[in-house]
Amino acid sequence: MENSYERRRTKRLPIDLELEVNKLYKQDNIFINGISADICVTDISKTGIGFVSDAKLPMDYYFDATIRLGEDDFFRAVIKIIRINPVDDNQTSYGAEFVGLAQFLASKIDSYGKKLSGEEDFGYDL
Repeated sequence: MENSYERRRTKRLPIDLELEVNKLYKQDNIFINGISADICVTDISKTGIGFVSDAKLPMDYYFDATIRLGEDDFFRAVIKIIRINPVDDNQTSYGAEFVGLAQFLASKIDSYGKKLSGEEDFGYDL
């Protein structure tokens, strides 16, 4: 039975990925520089990522990221912070969405999910 509380549009996949955010920006050329925030990405979907960080990052800001799905498989994306939940005194959990991610890049996440589940991925839909 499907979880009736699940509101996500796409399936989340576990991922162990470290990123560093040095600059946040918002529309109207508002920038926050020199952040040097380490983040640990915990899950990924075709629409975004979930991550935790010791840094306090503001809602509705963007950052650039390189998402590495494997040794030779990566893509660059713009990410917008859309959810903030305190975990404890030191860490915060964030939800973020990809902004303008091209379909062929989103398909890389599908391929990553197939690799996790042990399914073959021939690079095209049957």
